[in-house]
Amino acid sequence: MVAVVLGGGVGTRFGAARPKQLLTLAGRTLVEHCVSAFAEAPGIDETLLVMPADYHAEARKLVGDQVSVIIEGGVTRSDSVRNALAYLAGRYREAETGVLFHDAARPLVTQQIIADCAAALEKHDAIGTAVPTSDTILVVADGVIASVPPRETLYRAQTPQGFRLETIARAHALAAADPAFTPTDDCGVVLRYLPDVPVHIVRGSERNIKVTYPSDLPIAEALLRT
Repeated sequence: MVAVVLGGGVGTRFGAARPKQLLTLAGRTLVEHCVSAFAEAPGIDETLLVMPADYHAEARKLVGDQVSVIIEGGVTRSDSVRNALAYLAGRYREAETGVLFHDAARPLVTQQIIADCAAALEKHDAIGTAVPTSDTILVVADGVIASVPPRETLYRAQTPQGFRLETIARAHALAAADPAFTPTDDCGVVLRYLPDVPVHIVRGSERNIKVTYPSDLPIAEALLRT
């Protein structure tokens, strides 16, 4: 089982001078929290890190030998995933290898979530971590509510997302040939380009938040203390 920590973005929505994955949370950077979680997880044989090229040296000092390689990030998340897939090609038997992709902006991923994702990949070709929404979700068109989907069918996506290596490689190869598609996550790539492959849900955690805006950092700090 291979883990890929995706820190290839520069965090434009966060508004910081540095990529948000290099910001500090409880004395360690977000990327350190994520890498350590996977490096310490039983069943993870190798951990890869994707980072912008200008920050490779700094990242190596932070994570040391917890990662086998630091890969250059792409312009989009999908580009970063494809760069990781290109590195993995030929190194593993695609039909036998599971790979977990995790956002470096989710520093509170737990060992339980990682273990559950790894176990699910023993039985399924594609899995996504998610939690049920507690809010009513509105579908809006032109500022008007168009529909209210049943809340019991709605989940909020988290990471890790996991796949058989051959599954996600094939899905991304198809997506790369479609310039009209701009996916925001890898489950969406599989759903669109490999519709016959079911994507199973692994239960996430309300603690597994994504640090997207500055206001998310104190929330993550508070969660670490509980």
